[in-house]
Amino acid sequence: MKRLLITGAAGGLGSAMRARLSGQAEILRLSDIADLGAAGPNEEVVTCDLGDAEAVMKLVEGCDGILHLGGVSVEDKFSKILNANLLGLFNLYEAARAHGHPRIIFASSNHVVGFYRQDQHIDVKAPMKPDGLYGVSKCFGEALASMYFDKFGQETAIVRIGSCFEKPLNHRMLSGWMSYDDFVSLVGCVFRAPMLGCPIIWGISDNDSKWWDNSHASYLGWRPKDNAERFRAELDATQERPAPTSAMAVYQGGKFVKDPIFPED
Repeated sequence: MKRLLITGAAGGLGSAMRARLSGQAEILRLSDIADLGAAGPNEEVVTCDLGDAEAVMKLVEGCDGILHLGGVSVEDKFSKILNANLLGLFNLYEAARAHGHPRIIFASSNHVVGFYRQDQHIDVKAPMKPDGLYGVSKCFGEALASMYFDKFGQETAIVRIGSCFEKPLNHRMLSGWMSYDDFVSLVGCVFRAPMLGCPIIWGISDNDSKWWDNSHASYLGWRPKDNAERFRAELDATQERPAPTSAMAVYQGGKFVKDPIFPED
């Protein structure tokens, strides 16, 4: 690619991908509302509020691919989720439609199915069971991506990320963790694929313990190599396992199922 746009590039995952995806394109265009620091070699830094349609239209211009990590990533007040995750995503897709349909990787979330139990193994055909307003916003994003593909041919890889950190942070993540290296390899497979469509992909490594089936996306050639199991002993030694009846042990969405509806100011 000539230019790859990464939204949410100042966040934890965005920062990790900024350091690892320079080989995917000649230029990385990095965007966030937070400080991104100075542009490095072959980088462009753009401050952009996703809720600003005009700014997003300019942001997408000239891009050959988009890794969309931007938006609110935790449960929050509806007004914040609305601006970044709903209005912001609509603005992004309208900008992509206006600028030649650059292929999009949309960072969805396991929280679209957070109310499934951890003893249930599901595929992408399972009905959504979001565990909060954040999860609902990702359900909207998946529906929007599907509609733009069917109506306009806009290709999107919908990646339902379980968690993506250097290593799992708790016992629940042993099932839903995806390593940085596996995410980088997924990004490469998505942008290299001759035909993508609009698949839903579970964003997980090759973990021994997992709740989700990715066999439907095998045509992409993505073969994750890491396994969260190698961190189990470390977690057992440093953390207590969650109580068997706690949300962290019962639901795929973990503690998100217990979050309230946060009041507006």
